[in-house]
Amino acid sequence: MTPEEEAESLRSRLEQWNAEYYRYDAPTVTDSEYDRSLNRLRDLETQYPQLLHPDSPTQRVGAAPLEGFASVTHALPMLSLDNAFNEADLAAFDARVRERLGIQEVSYCCEPKLDGIAVSILWESGELRQAATRGDGTTGEDITMNIRTIDCIPLSLSGHAVPELLEVRGEVYMPRDGFEKFNARARAEGTKPFVNPRNAAAGSLRQLDSRITRRRPLAFCAYSLGRVESGEMLPETHSETIKMLSGWGIPVSGLFQVVTGVGACENYYSDMAKRRDDLAFDIDGIVYKVDNLAQQERLGAVSRAPRWAVARKFPAQEESTRLLDVEFQVGRTGAVTPVARLEPVFVGGATVSNATLHNADEIERLDVRVGDMIIVRRAGDVIPQVAGVVQDQRPPESEEIVFPQHCPACGSVLLRQEGEAVWRCNDGLLCPAQRRGALAHFVARRAMDIDGMGEKIIDQLIVHDLVGDIADIYALTFDQLVSLERLGEKSALNLLQAIEASKKTTLAKLLYAIGIREVGEVTARQLAAYFGSLEALAGASPAQLLEVEDVGPVVANNISRFFQEPANLAIIEKLVNAGLQWPAIGEGSGDGMPLSSQTWVVTGKLDSMTREDAQERLRRLGAKVSNSVSGKTTCLVAGPGAGSKLKRAQSLEIEIIDEQQLLARLASLES
Repeated sequence: MTPEEEAESLRSRLEQWNAEYYRYDAPTVTDSEYDRSLNRLRDLETQYPQLLHPDSPTQRVGAAPLEGFASVTHALPMLSLDNAFNEADLAAFDARVRERLGIQEVSYCCEPKLDGIAVSILWESGELRQAATRGDGTTGEDITMNIRTIDCIPLSLSGHAVPELLEVRGEVYMPRDGFEKFNARARAEGTKPFVNPRNAAAGSLRQLDSRITRRRPLAFCAYSLGRVESGEMLPETHSETIKMLSGWGIPVSGLFQVVTGVGACENYYSDMAKRRDDLAFDIDGIVYKVDNLAQQERLGAVSRAPRWAVARKFPAQEESTRLLDVEFQVGRTGAVTPVARLEPVFVGGATVSNATLHNADEIERLDVRVGDMIIVRRAGDVIPQVAGVVQDQRPPESEEIVFPQHCPACGSVLLRQEGEAVWRCNDGLLCPAQRRGALAHFVARRAMDIDGMGEKIIDQLIVHDLVGDIADIYALTFDQLVSLERLGEKSALNLLQAIEASKKTTLAKLLYAIGIREVGEVTARQLAAYFGSLEALAGASPAQLLEVEDVGPVVANNISRFFQEPANLAIIEKLVNAGLQWPAIGEGSGDGMPLSSQTWVVTGKLDSMTREDAQERLRRLGAKVSNSVSGKTTCLVAGPGAGSKLKRAQSLEIEIIDEQQLLARLASLES
């Protein structure tokens, strides 16, 4: 046997053994035999460098440390999931789905919710090219080198009709057995053990030295698709999609089940709750997804969560501890929140020393006092909360919690609107706590995206009275910035450049950034598209505002009150005078915009702009932009590399244009 033939044979055997161990849980060789074969292949590749393939099992060993993680922008956002905390919440979710679809019963794919770290992995021409963390849903960190060290993730896909481009979303986790062995070794070596498997997985993925990640017992489970460019038609259901991924060698859960109706969903939940402690990995609930992909498309998404999926958490974990004190914090909107300071307690996989008491009504309902033995509840990443009081352990010296009448930050009188449970400080930006919150929100990446202006810089700007409102950011000078603690000349110049760059924005981003109560990114985009200009929005009545999708009476009144406040109008005028500008969208209602009532899809590579830029320009003209082609699609913009979306558009006889035709059409409509 030649060295080439032996190397190929070893690679084939090792990949087969990996599949048997990780995908089928049925190993046919001992660890020692696997190790001997791996070492032999490594020797051959060292002796004959031309035999070394990038997808060789030996290339999972890790590489030298990186100086930092590069950023990766997700072509399709990695959405979060809304939660259902009980049977009533799940029933309400099912009712909403059935109502929107106009059908009596819905088939759901039920899957265990692994307690790990969400990642995106990209294969091109069957070869693993890139991996990234979820991050904020839009931008994550490049963890390709670390992902390549995880044995169960194929470096090269196999099977029939592998797509030219395949992006898969899933969860990286640490199995319980590996977690226990790792911690036992850490304790024996005198190093710090991990708190729980989820923290272990997160810490392992964030190693700049992938050789460290290689030594961690990590695993991966795929749960959905991202981008796909394929010449083949994809399955019509989520469950068939999961099976398809398995056929290409990608690990998936063998515990998913397709059921019909909310009753069957509850049965699956109960069954998995009983099996939870016997599984080889941690799960913290069940994810329910509408199985039919066309129905998913019809349902769409709101904010950062899809309408077609929900996570039903298992009962929250609870522990008892002592309530030491209560502090009152003031948020961006003036809401005053009581925060319980606790005797530290380990609950839900973490040590908790703070918990929320929500509001004055909750304090009264719980009849909680300082000094009480309380029950603290923590579920996953949800903020810990005080869930109850152990009344028979109340000490004689316990003290009643008195909700303040004045703002803890500025001393102004707190007010409570009728129908609200929250007490608020109404001093607005005169209150330093609200000013801090408003500034932090304004400069955030999803708002004005002023890189380098973090909380410590904002605190110093407030302490030195350099900013009185968000518009004052644009009056900051180099001398003012360089005088701040730990801000050198280069950092000051970079910050000034970021401030200047932020002046070119969009109306939607501005509306989100200025902090109108309960106006998030999606609502801001809908308001911008509907009214077309800031002047039209500012002059709109609550009745006109209610015409915008997803704007209800409360949000409409918040918007109307915001633009009736002279101080807010003065700040907007200052922003405009400082040079903030955004492209005109057009006047009047959304129905009068050139592409209103149309649905567009952009796919493939564009040369003159990014796909995101093209989508934003289409939105400004009133179009709805979708990520998939359906019978409702008006037009498909297809650049080089367009795959399955192009074929589907052709089969549905949908209009298809290229980049040059798109540019010409945009130019005519925007003029």
